[in-house]
Amino acid sequence: PAQPRHSSHHRLVDVGVDHIVKQEKRVGGQLGRPSSPRYRTYHRLSAYAQKRLPDSDSPRQSIDIDALRKAIDDIYQHPLRQSAADTLNRQLRSGIDDIQLADIVLSLYEEERLCQTGQRTPEDHEPQIICSLGLFDSE
Repeated sequence: PAQPRHSSHHRLVDVGVDHIVKQEKRVGGQLGRPSSPRYRTYHRLSAYAQKRLPDSDSPRQSIDIDALRKAIDDIYQHPLRQSAADTLNRQLRSGIDDIQLADIVLSLYEEERLCQTGQRTPEDHEPQIICSLGLFDSE
Protein backbone atom coordinates (compact mmCIF):
# COMPACT_ATOMS: atom_id res chain seq x y z
CA PRO A 1 0.00 0.00 0.00
CA ALA A 2 1.05 3.56 -0.63
CA GLN A 3 2.70 5.35 2.26
CA PRO A 4 2.18 9.01 3.12
CA ARG A 5 4.79 11.40 1.82
CA HIS A 6 7.74 11.91 4.16
CA SER A 7 7.57 15.18 6.08
CA SER A 8 10.87 16.44 4.57
CA HIS A 9 10.20 15.17 1.03
CA HIS A 10 10.35 18.58 -0.67
CA ARG A 11 13.49 19.62 1.21
CA LEU A 12 15.22 16.39 0.18
CA VAL A 13 14.24 16.93 -3.47
CA ASP A 14 15.59 20.50 -3.27
CA VAL A 15 18.92 19.23 -1.91
CA GLY A 16 19.06 16.65 -4.72
CA VAL A 17 18.39 19.26 -7.41
CA ASP A 18 21.09 21.55 -5.97
CA HIS A 19 23.54 18.64 -6.09
CA ILE A 20 22.65 17.89 -9.73
CA VAL A 21 23.12 21.53 -10.75
CA LYS A 22 26.53 21.75 -9.04
CA GLN A 23 27.63 18.45 -10.59
CA GLU A 24 26.52 19.56 -14.07
CA LYS A 25 28.53 22.78 -13.78
CA ARG A 26 31.65 20.79 -12.95
CA VAL A 27 31.20 18.26 -15.75
CA GLY A 28 30.38 20.43 -18.74
CA GLY A 29 30.90 23.94 -19.87
CA GLN A 30 34.29 24.67 -18.37
CA LEU A 31 35.94 26.77 -21.03
CA GLY A 32 39.24 27.16 -19.26
CA ARG A 33 41.36 30.27 -18.92
CA PRO A 34 40.50 33.37 -20.95
CA SER A 35 43.71 32.87 -22.95
CA SER A 36 42.81 29.30 -23.99
CA PRO A 37 41.80 28.65 -27.60
CA ARG A 38 38.57 27.03 -26.43
CA TYR A 39 37.52 30.08 -24.41
CA ARG A 40 38.50 32.60 -27.08
CA THR A 41 36.90 30.62 -29.93
CA TYR A 42 33.69 30.09 -27.99
CA HIS A 43 33.26 33.77 -27.12
CA ARG A 44 34.23 35.10 -30.54
CA LEU A 45 31.91 32.74 -32.39
CA SER A 46 29.06 33.25 -29.92
CA ALA A 47 29.22 36.99 -30.57
CA TYR A 48 29.50 36.40 -34.31
CA ALA A 49 26.51 34.03 -34.35
CA GLN A 50 24.42 36.61 -32.51
CA LYS A 51 25.32 39.30 -35.04
CA ARG A 52 24.83 37.00 -38.07
CA LEU A 53 26.35 39.65 -40.32
CA PRO A 54 28.61 37.97 -42.89
CA ASP A 55 31.34 40.14 -44.35
CA SER A 56 30.63 41.09 -47.99
CA ASP A 57 34.27 40.33 -48.98
CA SER A 58 34.13 36.83 -47.53
CA PRO A 59 34.83 33.95 -49.91
CA ARG A 60 32.02 32.05 -48.19
CA GLN A 61 28.94 34.26 -48.13
CA SER A 62 26.49 31.90 -46.52
CA ILE A 63 27.75 30.34 -43.33
CA ASP A 64 25.30 27.76 -42.04
CA ILE A 65 24.41 29.53 -38.79
CA ASP A 66 22.57 26.49 -37.39
CA ALA A 67 25.61 24.26 -37.90
CA LEU A 68 27.79 26.98 -36.40
CA ARG A 69 25.58 27.13 -33.30
CA LYS A 70 25.86 23.34 -32.94
CA ALA A 71 29.64 23.61 -33.21
CA ILE A 72 29.66 26.41 -30.61
CA ASP A 73 27.55 24.24 -28.28
CA ASP A 74 29.98 21.38 -28.87
CA ILE A 75 32.89 23.64 -27.88
CA TYR A 76 31.02 24.61 -24.70
CA GLN A 77 30.14 21.04 -23.73
CA HIS A 78 33.35 19.19 -24.62
CA PRO A 79 37.11 19.76 -24.59
CA LEU A 80 38.83 20.49 -27.89
CA ARG A 81 40.93 17.81 -29.54
CA GLN A 82 44.61 18.71 -29.23
CA SER A 83 45.02 19.13 -32.99
CA ALA A 84 41.99 21.46 -33.12
CA ALA A 85 43.28 23.48 -30.15
CA ASP A 86 46.66 23.86 -31.87
CA THR A 87 45.05 24.93 -35.16
CA LEU A 88 42.70 27.40 -33.49
CA ASN A 89 45.45 28.82 -31.27
CA ARG A 90 47.71 29.38 -34.28
CA GLN A 91 44.91 31.05 -36.26
CA LEU A 92 43.79 33.22 -33.34
CA ARG A 93 47.36 34.45 -32.81
CA SER A 94 47.62 35.33 -36.50
CA GLY A 95 44.62 37.66 -36.21
CA ILE A 96 42.05 35.63 -38.15
CA ASP A 97 38.67 37.32 -38.64
CA ASP A 98 35.39 35.89 -37.36
CA ILE A 99 34.22 34.54 -40.72
CA GLN A 100 37.46 32.67 -41.33
CA LEU A 101 37.36 31.37 -37.76
CA ALA A 102 33.78 30.17 -38.30
CA ASP A 103 34.86 28.43 -41.55
CA ILE A 104 37.68 26.59 -39.78
CA VAL A 105 35.47 25.58 -36.84
CA LEU A 106 32.71 24.36 -39.17
CA SER A 107 35.22 22.37 -41.19
CA LEU A 108 36.65 20.74 -38.07
CA TYR A 109 33.13 20.13 -36.72
CA GLU A 110 31.89 18.51 -39.93
CA GLU A 111 34.96 16.26 -40.05
CA GLU A 112 34.45 15.36 -36.35
CA ARG A 113 37.92 16.71 -35.52
CA LEU A 114 36.81 19.61 -33.29
CA CYS A 115 35.95 18.18 -29.86
CA GLN A 116 36.36 15.05 -27.80
CA THR A 117 32.67 14.26 -27.65
CA GLY A 118 32.68 10.58 -26.72
CA GLN A 119 29.40 8.74 -27.13
CA ARG A 120 27.01 11.12 -25.38
CA THR A 121 23.34 11.06 -26.24
CA PRO A 122 20.99 14.08 -26.26
CA GLU A 123 19.56 12.85 -22.97
CA ASP A 124 22.99 13.35 -21.36
CA HIS A 125 22.77 17.14 -21.78
CA GLU A 126 19.91 17.88 -19.37
CA PRO A 127 19.72 16.31 -15.93
CA GLN A 128 16.23 15.05 -15.14
CA ILE A 129 14.49 13.95 -12.00
CA ILE A 130 12.68 10.77 -12.93
CA CYS A 131 11.19 9.99 -9.54
CA SER A 132 11.50 11.95 -6.33
CA LEU A 133 9.72 9.52 -4.05
CA GLY A 134 11.80 7.70 -1.49
CA LEU A 135 11.08 4.69 0.65
CA PHE A 136 10.90 5.34 4.37
CA ASP A 137 9.77 3.25 7.27
CA SER A 138 6.21 4.10 8.20
CA GLU A 139 7.25 4.37 11.84
